[in-house]
Amino acid sequence: MARRFRGSEEVKVDAKGRVSIPAKFRRVFESCDPDWAESSDRAHMVIVYGTRDWNHMRLYTIEAMDEIDDGISRMARGSADRNYLEMVMHGLSDEAEIDNDGRLVLPQRLREKVGLVDRAVFMAAGDHLKLWTPESYEAELEKIEAEVPNLAPGADPLSLLPSPGTINEGTA
Repeated sequence: MARRFRGSEEVKVDAKGRVSIPAKFRRVFESCDPDWAESSDRAHMVIVYGTRDWNHMRLYTIEAMDEIDDGISRMARGSADRNYLEMVMHGLSDEAEIDNDGRLVLPQRLREKVGLVDRAVFMAAGDHLKLWTPESYEAELEKIEAEVPNLAPGADPLSLLPSPGTINEGTA
């Protein structure tokens, strides 16, 4: 992947379901869309809205989704794991584009699924963004902080990284 998302931003959701994507996030979508050209101004993405228990959406760059699709295609056809990933990543997703004003139009059914009304929070997750309601975002931050293993108060969070050359199979 050429670029990664960093940071978080709270934005307004208008009555038509439009959200302005902050410029720093738009640049990542543009740079990771092989078909994007500056003259078109319409970077594409894939919105994964997930299963019933998801309370957020994931906005993947085209490059990130290509990597995911490649991984799925290497799995055994008909396996439970492949069927599940195909359902989530292909069946419970929509393609979308950023309009000429830097906005994303979220369909009503997706807004209702995660409870978006008038505010939304984008949170960077490396190769994708997560889109939350402000309340769900705060609850997720609390949950993540409560679940941090083996990290003493005040410790350097980078101490959780595996040593160079080791593969940490337990992380997602």
